[in-house]
Amino acid sequence: MVDLCPGGDGGCGGGKKTSKRSRTRRSKRGRRRRSKKNNNHKNNIHNKNDAPPPFLPPEAEEGNIEYKLKLVNPTQYRFEHLATQLKWRLQEGRGEAVYQIGVEDNGLLVGLSQADMTASIGTLRKMADKVGADITLLRERQVDSDADGSTRKIAEVLVRKVPDDQQFLDLRVAVLGNVDSGKSTLLGVLTQGELDNGRGRARLNLFRHLHEIQTGRTSSISFEILGFDSRGQVVNYSDSRSAEEICESSSKMITFIDLAGHHKYLKTTVFGLTSYCPDFAMLVVSANTGIAGTTREHLGLAMALKVPIFIAVSKVDVCSRGGVERTLRQLERLLKQPGCNKVPLVVHTADDAVAAAQQFAPAACVTPIFTLSSVSGKGLELLKVFLNILPPLSNSKQQEELMQQLTEFQVDEIYSVPDVGTVVGGTLYSGVCREGERLAVGPTDEGGFLRVKVLSIQRNRSSCRLLRAGQAATLALGNLDRTLLRKECPVEEKKICAR
Repeated sequence: MVDLCPGGDGGCGGGKKTSKRSRTRRSKRGRRRRSKKNNNHKNNIHNKNDAPPPFLPPEAEEGNIEYKLKLVNPTQYRFEHLATQLKWRLQEGRGEAVYQIGVEDNGLLVGLSQADMTASIGTLRKMADKVGADITLLRERQVDSDADGSTRKIAEVLVRKVPDDQQFLDLRVAVLGNVDSGKSTLLGVLTQGELDNGRGRARLNLFRHLHEIQTGRTSSISFEILGFDSRGQVVNYSDSRSAEEICESSSKMITFIDLAGHHKYLKTTVFGLTSYCPDFAMLVVSANTGIAGTTREHLGLAMALKVPIFIAVSKVDVCSRGGVERTLRQLERLLKQPGCNKVPLVVHTADDAVAAAQQFAPAACVTPIFTLSSVSGKGLELLKVFLNILPPLSNSKQQEELMQQLTEFQVDEIYSVPDVGTVVGGTLYSGVCREGERLAVGPTDEGGFLRVKVLSIQRNRSSCRLLRAGQAATLALGNLDRTLLRKECPVEEKKICAR
């Protein structure tokens, strides 16, 4: 008789026994995998909530980040040297510097006792007073404990001073996202200082056309400003009556470029991204709809133009917790795809916002994600902390190189203002433009250039006498015939040049 049950004793019992043993081995392997996965998950949670890593990247000679182990009772000669060093860091950061106290030059997190930390911050405050700057304590972190049980901490301090030859530090942020994702409402809440009523009241001041008010959809490019003073406090229309007052009270200005989300106005969105040269882009995603409509297209446009992007997940107040987590998982999968290769960083606390701002600009692969609501106000403070600390992409050396080149102003908008004449708006790509300077505008249909005089300059609706490379402004050209200026595709637009 042929035995059909391998491993058995002539019956099928052996086969069942072998099958049971195999199932036991598989179940043990599954338990080991689950145990290993759970342990890794626990380790990840532990590392996230634990003290920071013992090392930071070594201190760079260039840039606006300075490591200091201790600043306790320096001599007069040492104090003068420290103040000079602070001036250099402020110049590198175009008016902003970050001091890491309790950190050695090689990046080792040593930490200081509470008494030494208080004395070091006091010395840094005296240094800032000497150069006319203000300091803001961003965060303190515990790194270790001494043998007697006392804690050792490191501190991160922001030093801000508007350069003497500038009015404020200006950053431009393009706002992208699908239609009805809450872009204009979010900007209205940030710039007006009042929460939305859930029916779009906050966005009414941003619309420029009647059909935008009627449909609730942006079809044109609008600009809104959010200011921060030298101590990091928000300056918006709730504290100021006009844009001029915001500019006068601010040391750092965030100019939001509100772009259209509907696919019908995609050409307008592309025009805004290419013409106004935004420093950063904010992609707004609705928590209840997730990645839909033009979201992928807008993300692809920002990445193709190499604009660093961060994400704001809006409307979390009308979505369940599971729905928000589902949207976050969708975003993480999208960002990790081979075409993106981004590292998503969900911001939950103020410390996360500080870390995201510092890792965001130098490393373009990091993508901060904020969850917020324009109705309840959840997450808005974390976004403001992030925007306040966000450093400029170019340093002072790159800015000086652009300013040494010939003047070239890209014309993006053309206006006719009563009692002023023809006014053009755009971005100064290179050089320096002064009030009263004579330039050439063109090319005309015949290929020539016309001589014009810059009568006045305005930035963010506030008058200024000097315009530097990379800054956006409007120029009053007087009685120049407007028909000689025409807007075409961004590559072929009119230019005002030094000739």
